[in-house]
Amino acid sequence: MADVRIGGQAVIEGIMMKNKEKYAIAVRKPNKDIEVKIETYKPAADKGLFFRLPIVRGVFNFVESLVIGVKTLTYSASFYDDEEDKKSSSKESSDSIMLFFTVAFSIVLAVGLFMLLPAFLVSLLDKYISSHIVLGLIEGVIRLAIFLLYVFLISRMEDIKRTFMYHGAEHKSINCLEAGNELTVENVMKASRFHKRCGTSFLFIVMIVSILVFMCIDSRTLWIRLLLRVLLVPVIAGISYEFIRYAGNHNNVCANVLSKPGLWVQRLTTIEPTSDMAEVAIKAVEGVFDWKEYLDNKEK
Repeated sequence: MADVRIGGQAVIEGIMMKNKEKYAIAVRKPNKDIEVKIETYKPAADKGLFFRLPIVRGVFNFVESLVIGVKTLTYSASFYDDEEDKKSSSKESSDSIMLFFTVAFSIVLAVGLFMLLPAFLVSLLDKYISSHIVLGLIEGVIRLAIFLLYVFLISRMEDIKRTFMYHGAEHKSINCLEAGNELTVENVMKASRFHKRCGTSFLFIVMIVSILVFMCIDSRTLWIRLLLRVLLVPVIAGISYEFIRYAGNHNNVCANVLSKPGLWVQRLTTIEPTSDMAEVAIKAVEGVFDWKEYLDNKEK
């Protein structure tokens, strides 16, 4: 696999691509032009050795990705917002506050839905099942079922379908580049829409890792059980990040087999894009990566 370390996400009518200390948002505006905005930031990994430690780096990368993701979604939505005077200082201040609460709400909702709800439901079986390993396994199955049902339901929404098409274009452009091909619309459309480093795969791995972790915890007190679910979320996210990182850097049998379930879930979260969406993906990549120079150097 080519040593291209680009990641991204789909936004409203566009794509965000991130590479090192830069990220670019390319959005297809209502007038059909493509707007590209390039931002810089300081990755957590650049703040010191502690932030680059295994497991720890996964926690900070997750939070970092969430903040940037919400910020870019808000930016892309602004092109389809009917409000006037978007550039006022009061609007910028309001956006910052809204960003904070949106990120906080997203974390609380995810923890509540995927961690606390399954633990509460399994607690109803305490008097019938004595083995904490069995209870942990049942809890994990419930958690996984809720996650898959959630993904399935949102994939049926028309607005989300377009976002998932852009998600497919994001993956195709990265796969095209990693295969060493020129980043043209034709080449991008031929590439696979599935990728091992996808956020969908990461969330699926989180579900699996949580099963293994919580099966090892024995607590019959409900509030302690719920508290541990919350406190261990960073650890689970960190472990999951290490797996996704390993799978993305290796192409051996083990990595490929363990990546299969996450790639399968991507059949719900990615849809074959149109050529104009591939064009947007290319613009986003070009905002953070000189692919022509990269391919020239690779051939030498």
